[in-house]
Amino acid sequence: DVQLVESGGGSVQAGGSLRLSCAASGRPVSSFCMAWFRQAPGKERQGVATIERSGDTSYHDSVRGRFTVSRDSTQNTLYLQMNSLKAEDTAVYYCAAVLCSPFARPGLLPGTYNLWGQGTQVTV
Repeated sequence: DVQLVESGGGSVQAGGSLRLSCAASGRPVSSFCMAWFRQAPGKERQGVATIERSGDTSYHDSVRGRFTVSRDSTQNTLYLQMNSLKAEDTAVYYCAAVLCSPFARPGLLPGTYNLWGQGTQVTV
């Protein structure tokens, strides 16, 4: 049974940085297409960044150049490095995963992913 557990959220001043982690258990992260989503109060869940099995990454326009998604197979963990944080980045951040083929490009739609963490709050 695969589980995803996020950590690393918190409060930070505008312009600051945070690194979120998503520890996976039950299966190697390299088996999945993975992504970070966020949801602010009263808003829909929004895709932030994805990393494919190939290692290719993609980002929402609002975070490109400020956020970096990566994974560490030795730690079986997904990361989101967030720099130059803005007030509008305030949200609950979720990691998500879906088993995918090596060249799949699942994108940033929430319905594509069937495994979710519990979320971690980021307040800027």
